[in-house]
Amino acid sequence: MTVITVHMLLALSILFSGPADAVTTDSKEVVCFVYHRFGDDRFPSTNISFTDFEAHLQYLRDNNYQVLSFAKAIEYLQSDQPYRKTAVITIDDGYKSFYASGLPLLEKYGYPATLFINTKTVGGGDYMDWEALQNAAARQIEIGNHTHSHAYFLNMPESSRYKTFEDEIRLSQKIITEQLGSAPTSFAYPYGELDSKMEEIIRSAGFTAAAAQNSGVISSRSDFMRCPRFPMSESYAAIEKFSAKARMHALIIKEENPSSFLMPEDNRPELTLRFDKGELQTNQIQCFIQGSECQMTVTEKGGEIILKLSATGKLTRRRTLYTVTVPDKNGQWHWHSHLWIDPSAR
Repeated sequence: MTVITVHMLLALSILFSGPADAVTTDSKEVVCFVYHRFGDDRFPSTNISFTDFEAHLQYLRDNNYQVLSFAKAIEYLQSDQPYRKTAVITIDDGYKSFYASGLPLLEKYGYPATLFINTKTVGGGDYMDWEALQNAAARQIEIGNHTHSHAYFLNMPESSRYKTFEDEIRLSQKIITEQLGSAPTSFAYPYGELDSKMEEIIRSAGFTAAAAQNSGVISSRSDFMRCPRFPMSESYAAIEKFSAKARMHALIIKEENPSSFLMPEDNRPELTLRFDKGELQTNQIQCFIQGSECQMTVTEKGGEIILKLSATGKLTRRRTLYTVTVPDKNGQWHWHSHLWIDPSAR
């Protein structure tokens, strides 16, 4: 048994050697980033500076990435188009700072993006109004659904949670269609929180794909109803951190147990992952858990790796990531994370 004593933030400083253009997976991939506020230093945990955001866009240009909207990226992954380095820029909530500062920079580089809006707040406080959203939609910005209220749905009793969630999806789709002329095909879960029934509601509602907030790379073999995204804020915005994420590959998981994101009652969840060894350097697997050390066992059987992860202490955060990284023989890093959600915590 191996105990890893480093924490999540240390991962950002160790991940990154090898040629950026090497492709070592047998499926197409898309690296997706999520932003919120731009040039608004009142909220550092969700803000990014103009300088850092432009550096991200310049990196994508300098390194020949195709940049697609969220919906177009899913189309690319499902198509027979050849592999290309592909990035997606998503923005949650629809703050005015995106319209004032983020959108002009995207236009400067000619890049599309996807903006997920919660319809209840449109036009209020710090949020864009419908005129601004109409203007953004005419400037390569896909508008996605982020529910009506952006509530903590997992804090609602099950007896009302799913009806409320479904009613909000229908309402926000109706409002967006009335205001912008078409219904979104992309969805983002508020706070990245979901359970299996919420996921099925989104699937049944006809959305092409849905974005969560567990970090990682979307591959053609991902569950498109819970696509991972790398968060970009002041803590992660330095260009060396952004470029490391942009070069990341997906760790293709064959089995994940449990698949649920909900925290067990003992607040010490165990996660089991099964994946092909292939060219992965499994003696260099790293595990990171927010707020705890990671206990890890690695078993190889018939060319497959069975990885068991658990926290050494009780987890107290509302949202906790278990993250696994491993390099392959070409020095390229592969990433997978599992989000645990404790609705009783704030």
